[in-house]
Amino acid sequence: MKVARQACPAARALPSVVQMAHTSAKEIVDRYNQALGAKDFAAARALLADDLRFEGPIDRFQRADDYVAAIKGLYGVVKGVEHQASIGEGDDVAVFYVLDTPMAKAPVAEWYTVRGGKITSLRAYFDARPFSRPGQ
Repeated sequence: MKVARQACPAARALPSVVQMAHTSAKEIVDRYNQALGAKDFAAARALLADDLRFEGPIDRFQRADDYVAAIKGLYGVVKGVEHQASIGEGDDVAVFYVLDTPMAKAPVAEWYTVRGGKITSLRAYFDARPFSRPGQ
C-alpha cells in the first residue's frame, strides 16, 4: 500500500530561500536595472546596500538613499536606455548601455560590486560634457 506524502508549507517555501542564496551578482544587477527601467525606485533601492559607494564623473555618494534621490532626478529626463551588454565575474558586473536624454545619447559603462545579495559599489563611466552647464 502506497501512502501519499504531502509536503509541509515550510518545505514548499524552501526553494525560494535557496534560490535567493544562489542569486548571482549579474542577476541582482539585472533586476536593479530592470527596476530602474520601470521607474520602480523602491524595488531598485531594495537591491542596494545602505552604505552604497557610488562614483561617477559628476557625483559621488556614500549612502544609497542619496544616490537614489539623484537617480530619480536623472530618470525624470531619460527618454530611454538601450542595453548593450552585461558581463559578470564573481561579485563584479559590468554593464554597457546608451542613455538617451535631451542633452545627449551617452554611452555609459558601469562597474558594480555585489556582496551579500546587495549592490555595495557602483562606478559609472561616461563623457559628462553634454551634461555640464555651459561655461564649466
